[in-house]
Amino acid sequence: MEIINSSKENALNFIEEIIEQDLKSGKCKSVLTRFPPEPNGYLHIGHAKSICLNFGLALKFGGKTNLRFDDTNPSKEEVEYVDSIKNDIKWLGFEWANEFYASDYFTQLFEFALILIRKGLAYVDDSSADEIAKSKGTPTTSGIGSIYRDRTIAENESLFLKMKAGEFPEGSKTLRAKIDLGSVNMHMRDPILYRIKFFPHHRTGNQWCIYPMYDFAHGQSDAIEQITHSVCTLEFIPHRELYDWFIEQLELFPSKQYEFARLNLTYTIMSKRKLLELVKENYVDGWDDPRLPTLSGLKRRGYTPESIREFCDRIGVAKRDSLIDMSLLEFCVREHLNKVAIRRMVVFNPIKVIIDNWEEGIVEELTSENNPEDPGAGTRTIPFSKELYIEADDFMVDPPKKYFRLAIGRSVRLKNAYIITCNDVINDEKGRPRELHCDYIKASRSGNDTSGVKVQGTIHWVSIPHAIPIQINEYDRLFTSENLALEESDFKDFINPNSLTINTNAFAEPSILESEMTDRFQFMRKGYYCPDKNFTKEKPIFNRTVTLKDAWAKISKE
Repeated sequence: MEIINSSKENALNFIEEIIEQDLKSGKCKSVLTRFPPEPNGYLHIGHAKSICLNFGLALKFGGKTNLRFDDTNPSKEEVEYVDSIKNDIKWLGFEWANEFYASDYFTQLFEFALILIRKGLAYVDDSSADEIAKSKGTPTTSGIGSIYRDRTIAENESLFLKMKAGEFPEGSKTLRAKIDLGSVNMHMRDPILYRIKFFPHHRTGNQWCIYPMYDFAHGQSDAIEQITHSVCTLEFIPHRELYDWFIEQLELFPSKQYEFARLNLTYTIMSKRKLLELVKENYVDGWDDPRLPTLSGLKRRGYTPESIREFCDRIGVAKRDSLIDMSLLEFCVREHLNKVAIRRMVVFNPIKVIIDNWEEGIVEELTSENNPEDPGAGTRTIPFSKELYIEADDFMVDPPKKYFRLAIGRSVRLKNAYIITCNDVINDEKGRPRELHCDYIKASRSGNDTSGVKVQGTIHWVSIPHAIPIQINEYDRLFTSENLALEESDFKDFINPNSLTINTNAFAEPSILESEMTDRFQFMRKGYYCPDKNFTKEKPIFNRTVTLKDAWAKISKE
């Protein structure tokens, strides 16, 4: 797979071209798409691409989109997942026309199966799963018919009704379509339509003990809803022939399947099975862990729906698989957050500054814009006092050339405040700088500077008497491997040990306590952050969404 940074174009993608032609030719009068997730886990960024595509197609052509839960495997499905999926779709900014479930159609699907039996196109097979798999042959050799393939129509119907009545144990019988054991398409070699499963369903309870397979439920559900364009990912190309065969034999609405390339993203995984493994084995803090590619995780990390929609638009719709660079997703969120994020000053690794010529006990209220990119974001006041915190990295005892921050005898501007000059440094018992003594220039106040002094460096700060201690969760990429699909060992071997760093020694300006859960912040000179779900005024916790610049690319090259 090639790595793609962006493929955004203004031209119609190939699915849009198909829809446009279908509307012009009268093949369809309106567009109806669907998003059909299985409720066996939380949605991830790959699903976001499908959501944006299906809902976007309908919006573009004046149509509608159904939300349909593919709930045909009750042992892996939960109401929790149903609720999370609906919340994620709404969070992304989309509304569905109708909410359906495959289980809504269980009776109709059962009747469809009876039609196939009565046409001599389906039979009950007593073979085990292994026996069925072996009898299908290989891509280069034909399959071998089951000894039960020639049961009479009456016998098959009687057995199928007994399967539904719960008279046989799990695994003892299946209903299979009778198609073509010599087909080059393995999916056409008598696929299984129904299996016995004694497990309560999250909606139908114990009403059913036989459940349709995906291939049998999916196309027929599309046809029942009269979906005009059934869009799915490339791995379903071999299923299309079977999709069409069922619709043709059952004489249903002619829904059509179209395939596009799924989203593969560097430094992460898109398998719900593997994501569940990470959750259950406590490698991460639940489905909404900010390191996961789940939509709930991205939301908790501070990603915005606008940035995710923009990302999906930029990568486009392709006919072949590719590996999308994570940096493109990060670029999209940076671009959006720069426009909407509230600016705040936070010191991550503090060193104390005492302004010797500042009058004791005096606090000055300075005014600063909340977001220079958005005049409508308003302003805030920031307290300034004799004692401040600055970043330890903003001071050096022996600075190199082109170092424009603070050092003995050097001056810098404090953001939105004054120019200060460092006169002395006091070290701790280990010889490390602990306290800086400085003077300020009274005439150098930002916005009204008449001092005539020019400095090249500007640093952020926090007034110590007003500083709010906060916890900062620094999230990074969960895996160290760019393309886990190419790795031969267990994917968990590539978990990044530095994917989470917790800083409990940070201090913020006091307005940080006014944070709302929906707020997005730029901590000046540091990155973009948001309140964590566990944020309280007693214990403010913030998650890093993304750095100000693409630091990972630089690190990976070193």
